[in-house]
Amino acid sequence: MFSKIKEDINVVFERDPAARTRWEILTTYPGVHALLIHRVSHWLWQMRFYWLARFSSYIARWLTGIEIHPGAVIGRRVFIDHGMGVVIGETAIIGDDCTLYHGVTLGGTSWNKGKRHPTLSSGVVIGAGAKVLGPITIGAKAKIGSNAVVVKDVPDNATAVGIPARLIDQEEPRQQDAVSGKISFAAYAVSDNMNDPLNKAIHTLIEHIALQDAQLQTVKEQLAKLGADIETDTEVGQAFDVNSINKIVD
Repeated sequence: MFSKIKEDINVVFERDPAARTRWEILTTYPGVHALLIHRVSHWLWQMRFYWLARFSSYIARWLTGIEIHPGAVIGRRVFIDHGMGVVIGETAIIGDDCTLYHGVTLGGTSWNKGKRHPTLSSGVVIGAGAKVLGPITIGAKAKIGSNAVVVKDVPDNATAVGIPARLIDQEEPRQQDAVSGKISFAAYAVSDNMNDPLNKAIHTLIEHIALQDAQLQTVKEQLAKLGADIETDTEVGQAFDVNSINKIVD
C-alpha cells in the first residue's frame, strides 16, 4: 500500500510541473485523494461490502469532485490531473501509467449487465472533457484529444480527436529515455506533430487552387505577349456560347 502511495506522489512530480513538495501533493491534490480512497472502496467491493464501498466512493466524490465506481479496476501510477468532473464507470479498466484530465468520462452506452465501460491500456493520455464510451479498448500509449467523443477502439500509439473521434496518423512509439527511464508524455493529449487528415485535405485543395491560379496567370501573360485582347475575346466567346444562345431563344 505504501509503495503505491509513493508511486502516486512521484508520478505527480513527473507529469505536473506545478508540484513543489510531497506534502503539498499529499494534502492538496484531489486526484491523489480520489485514488487513495478508491483503493479502499475497491477492496470493500471485492469483499462484497457493496453498500460500504459505494458510500466510501460517494464520500470521495463529495471531497474531490471525482466519481469512481468502486468496481472499476485502476492500475499503478495513474494520474488524475485537476480531476473535477471525472467519471469512471463500474466495469472500466485503467492500465498502468495512464493520465486523465478534468471532465473525462469513461462511460457506458448500455443498460445491460456485463462489460459496458472502456478499457485503457498502459500509458494512455485522455485530454480534458473527452468522453470515452462503451466497452471499447484504447491501445497502449494512445492519446485522446480534449473534448473528443470516442465510441470505437483506438489502436496503440494512435491519436483520436473530434466528435465523433477520428484517428489521425498513427505515430511511431517514442523511445524511452535510456538514462532516466521516463515515459514519453503529452499534456492534454496534444503533441506538436499531429497529422490530421482533414487538415491535410484542406491544405491540398488550397495548394491545388493556388497552382491553377498561377497557371492561368501564366496563360494570360503569354496571350498578352501575342497581342490578344483577353477581355474582348472573352466577350466574343460568351456571345457565341451555346448556352447563352439557348437562353436568348427561350
